[in-house]
Order: sequence, then C-alpha cells, then structure tokens
Amino acid sequence: MNESKRIPAHVAIIMDGNGRWAEKHGKPRYEGHIEGVKSVKACIKAAARNGVRYLTLYAFSGENWGRPAEEVDALMGLFCQCVTEQTPELIEERVRVRLIGRRDRFSEQVNAHLERIERETAGGDRLTLILAFDYSSREEIARAARVLAERAAAGEIRPEDISEKAVSDSLYTAGIPDPDFIIRTSGECRLSNFLLWQASYAEMYFPQVLWPDFGQEEFDKALEEYAGRERRYGRL
Repeated sequence: MNESKRIPAHVAIIMDGNGRWAEKHGKPRYEGHIEGVKSVKACIKAAARNGVRYLTLYAFSGENWGRPAEEVDALMGLFCQCVTEQTPELIEERVRVRLIGRRDRFSEQVNAHLERIERETAGGDRLTLILAFDYSSREEIARAARVLAERAAAGEIRPEDISEKAVSDSLYTAGIPDPDFIIRTSGECRLSNFLLWQASYAEMYFPQVLWPDFGQEEFDKALEEYAGRERRYGRL
C-alpha cells in the first residue's frame, strides 16, 4: 500500500454484470456467478492489502427473489459452498464477516451458514467484510422507522429525540461508518436500493467492467480514482 495515497475507510460495491458476462462468453448464467466469486476473493485481498477497513458487497437484494427459482437455488447453494470453503482463509487473513439484511426468508441451511461465518470470523481485526444479503435499503429504513415508533409509543423516547443519529443507530449498519466510496461495475449508473441512507456523501464510481472481470488491478484503479477526488460535503 502507498502510505501517501488517500484510502477510503469503507468501500461498498454493487457487483453487477455476472449474467451479461456469462452471455458474452456463451455460458449459462450460473457460470457468471461462479466467476463472480473469484472477483469477490480478489477484492477482499486488494482491500486488505490497501488498508481499507470495511468492504460491503451487495450479494443478494430483496428484489433478487423475483429471479427464476432455479437461479435463486443455485445462488444459495453457491453461497453455502463458499462459506464452507472460504471461512478458514478469512480467519487466517483476519477478516471479520458481518451480514446485513433480512434473515427470515432463508432456509434453515442457509441461516446456519450465515450464523457460522459470522461466529467463526468474529475475531477478525484487519478487515470487516459486510455482506448485504436479502438486503433492501427502503425496507431497512422502514424497519428503522418502526423500531423508533415502537420505542416512542412505549415511552422510551420522545418524538423530538428522533434525530439522524437515532435513525442511523436503528439501521442494519449500526456501528459501521458510512461508505466513503461506492463502486458499481458494468457501467450501470444507479444505486438499485443499496445503502440509500448511508450513501449521502459517498463518492461514486461506475466502471464499464463486468463484475467477473473486476479483479485486484481494477480495484487498485478504483482506489486511484478515489484518491484524486476532493470530498466537499456540501462545502465550496
């Protein structure tokens, strides 16, 4: 890592383009997801090497349940396989995994794998890997509003106590700093219901590269792009 280079503490990535990559190479969509896993591994390594402290990956959105059942089942199977195969390496590399999103729509098997990877990597202190799994930002914000409304109704807080911090503390990402840098691969320029509250002052980057082709070199290039920007936070 170049010590003089400005490094974002928190990078979030919308991993887009697996299906298009598969189509481009004449392969079934599932092959695109398998290739995408290689990019996940590469970016974890690149993030840790560069000193990024938090890396959030949009792994499965709430809207993804609308995909064909065969593809959803394959994705769940791939996730469970990755947990089994990659957990020992994550522990060795001191990477802590944290999941954000709903848990109630997964099978018992998938939930068991979610719990396992969080539990077994809890001691990681080099990089926190946040997997947004069955995640919807609008649902997250609505859930936070319900939590605060219930607390107000119970007399625990007053309506005037509901500040921006109170909302942030009620989100799935409580305790995690907002992302400094959001990357969406494949050239699409939208957030797609991802970290809408948390992205208020994040820098955005939309490379044309499809996710399975986004490796360590592309990650380093993205950090160079970030380092060249000036974050103003509304100031002149």
